[in-house]
Amino acid sequence: MEFRLLGAVSMVTEAGGLPLGPTKRRSLLAALLLRPNDLVSVDQLTGALWEHEPPPRARSVIQGHVSRLRTLLIGADAGAYGVELVTQGAAYALRMPRARLDAHRFEELTSLARRQPGPAEAVGMYQEALSLWRGPALADVHPSPPLQAAAHELEELRLAAVEQLAARYAQLGEHARAATVLRAEAVTHPLRESLSAALMTALHRAGRRSEALDWFHRTRHLLADELGIDPGRELADAYAVALRGEIDDAVVETAAPSRTATEHAAPLPPVASAAFRTGVADLLPRAPRGFHGRAQELDALSRAAEDQAPVCLVTGPAGIGKTALVVHWAHRERAAFPDGRLYADLRGFGDTGEPPLAEVLREFLLALGVEPGRMPASANGAGALFRSLAADRTLLVVLDNARDSEQVRPLLPGGPRCVTVVTSRYRMPGLIVTDAARPVPMDVLTPEDGTALLAGVLGEERVRAEPAAARRLAELCGGLPLALRVAAARLADRPDRTLSAMNSEMSDSARRLNLLDVEDTGVRAALRLTVRQLPEHVARHFACLGRHPGTHFDRYAVAALAQTDPAGAEAALERLVASHLVTETAPGRWTLHDLVRLYARGLDARPGALARVLDHYLATALAAATAAEPGNETCVPLPRDFHAPTAVRTFTGRDDAMTWYTAERDDLIMAATAAHEARLHSRTWRLVMLLWPLMARWVLDDWTPILEAALEAARAEADPAAESRVRALLGWVLTEEGRSHEALTCVEPAAGLSARAGDLRGEATALVVLSWAQAALEDPDAAAEGCARAVELARKADDRYTERLALYHLARYRLDTGQWQAALDTATEALAFEDLPGTVVASRVLLLTTAGEALLELGDETEAIRRLGMAARESEASGYDDGAVRALGVLLRVSADAALQARYDAAVARLTTRT
Repeated sequence: MEFRLLGAVSMVTEAGGLPLGPTKRRSLLAALLLRPNDLVSVDQLTGALWEHEPPPRARSVIQGHVSRLRTLLIGADAGAYGVELVTQGAAYALRMPRARLDAHRFEELTSLARRQPGPAEAVGMYQEALSLWRGPALADVHPSPPLQAAAHELEELRLAAVEQLAARYAQLGEHARAATVLRAEAVTHPLRESLSAALMTALHRAGRRSEALDWFHRTRHLLADELGIDPGRELADAYAVALRGEIDDAVVETAAPSRTATEHAAPLPPVASAAFRTGVADLLPRAPRGFHGRAQELDALSRAAEDQAPVCLVTGPAGIGKTALVVHWAHRERAAFPDGRLYADLRGFGDTGEPPLAEVLREFLLALGVEPGRMPASANGAGALFRSLAADRTLLVVLDNARDSEQVRPLLPGGPRCVTVVTSRYRMPGLIVTDAARPVPMDVLTPEDGTALLAGVLGEERVRAEPAAARRLAELCGGLPLALRVAAARLADRPDRTLSAMNSEMSDSARRLNLLDVEDTGVRAALRLTVRQLPEHVARHFACLGRHPGTHFDRYAVAALAQTDPAGAEAALERLVASHLVTETAPGRWTLHDLVRLYARGLDARPGALARVLDHYLATALAAATAAEPGNETCVPLPRDFHAPTAVRTFTGRDDAMTWYTAERDDLIMAATAAHEARLHSRTWRLVMLLWPLMARWVLDDWTPILEAALEAARAEADPAAESRVRALLGWVLTEEGRSHEALTCVEPAAGLSARAGDLRGEATALVVLSWAQAALEDPDAAAEGCARAVELARKADDRYTERLALYHLARYRLDTGQWQAALDTATEALAFEDLPGTVVASRVLLLTTAGEALLELGDETEAIRRLGMAARESEASGYDDGAVRALGVLLRVSADAALQARYDAAVARLTTRT
């Protein structure tokens, strides 16, 4: 049995490939294979399977795919190969010998090849490793950020292997073969300068100088056009050699064995040669105690450090553990840097101010053996000497807590065997552009790793005594190592205190940040230093985010909070993302870490921010409702003191509107809840009423509590029209939930309330909903009477939409009571309303189905089949599976056609699996 990631994701046995099924299942398998033998949590799998907001039933979908994968493995007798898919709590692991995974064999082979003493042996191993690739890694999985990042990392490993293979060919003198290997990759990756430089060198050495020069000019133009930069030193050196017609073996030995310090080295300047002393520089701080986990980040740092003269950029929010990670890695890898390990805290986000450049360089030069009396006077001179000394050494340079790219660039050693690791709370895109810095982003700890960190401080016994409380404490700390260490320090100081007691205190959001500060260390202090570095207008936007009632926001919501325009809000958000205060979870959609949100709530924000963002949601939901059913009457009027946003998002149609509703569902509910808690009654009931498109789509999703809050708000406002409409919507939901008696009690006063307010449409709507409850309680005559009265009221109000709705229900009640001709006439009358703008497919489908059923009962089978067929086809074309099931189900009463049965089964399956 073999598992493959280097191409299409697959499981292969001696009998051939196993059928993995849909993309989500292949993606889940890929996520497990990327961490073989490790537990992968449901949250991590959710992030791999859904690029945007996951569906409500995401956990069930994952469980279903795991079950089918396990069935596949059992059927293939995977246990005989040492392969097992296990479940542990809310996580899964694929237990297996790593040798059965092609990606693992690839890395083993390339590692062996690098250690071969001779180039011929290495060539064979690199060829074998590259033969495992069958196309782009993870070629057929869902394009979620975690899986895309993994595919990118695997591709980087493949390209490095290609470059190393070409270098071994060069050592054998087979320059034409090296050029052949490199050309294919250079065409695919035209902006990868190391590939282009290696290809130019191979072409030149193969006697194809004109091709080498041509390739340089092609790459130079691309770099200028695409990135706005000039060729780097490596590419420029290869060009210079080819231009002079020389054969210089020192140029572009990407993967060749390390040379001695004297070989091809430029002589040291006189000052340096006189001042240099022997000895190994080591400025690293002590290794952090209690370091745990971070295997993925450590591996990413090691891979990033394998490039030539790499700059590794470790970024993440305050308190995430960047320094601990890098210092731990530096101590673990100290043997890889025999010429020294330099470290400087650049204090980019500290209270004490940044150290002068000259001071940092002086520390470096002293560590490298320069006598104090021979130290250059200027920072520029010191920088030049530092780069000269580093040019032919294998050094590690750690630049910790950097503010921005400008602070870092003068301290880069530049030597081909030097590794620079930068840590920052800022993403430093400039350093990525100018110095090809390799980002190593850090995220919060998983609950498992967070619990292990607590155990490292408090002791295993104390954590084992309260495992659930330990996990909950890790969650309350948001997986932030700094918060976890502060919480653990409080517990360690009081050994009689239980973890559960700490959780009780931490659950109070008003106290949580206070509990996560000790002396001069803590989450609040770390965040304060980050915010202090922000421009004033960006800091103002951040403070306003603390007033957002939900968890996610877009640029329009932030513009409303900060009283600015969406473009300005987006620019501020991008700056906050770069500072790791805000996270972009999907294009145009952002969120705050829980502890960051609590900190932002404590900042001064512009007054009225909550009311402004609530009115933003009102305006946007009204626009979405209009797009979902254009031409229909607005279901709620705007409040008298409405704050109009500077801009409101526009929607291209029903699908666009429903996509927004689905993405914003939780935040709309939280906005209505915040309005209710703030006793903003005029906003509460309006926001809840504007959730009707979601309620219509997922009516059984427990809408009753929020509707009851809306009813309380409408009554507090003493608005009879509002109370009537809320009662009607709540009554309909209760009826759909099977609580018809409660629905009847709820909706009975609604028509009278609307009549008192002079709201004919509201009265008609209330009567329709009342009839629904009456029909559910087996009183179809009363239901029909109420619908007939609703038709009259809607006509009087000249409201053809409500009239059509009432006619549909009236037709159904007449059908249910055996009034076939009356039901057909009523449905036919309602179908004539197709001239209304924005006629919804569902309405037409249901009316066609009702008419078809009536025709069947009247004996006109031909016309009945025609109408039912139209209903089925239109449902299927629009994705309205409920309507397709209903229409096809009626058709199957009069036809045993296999094709009809297949369509019906497919519609039922879509309904069943819809998430």
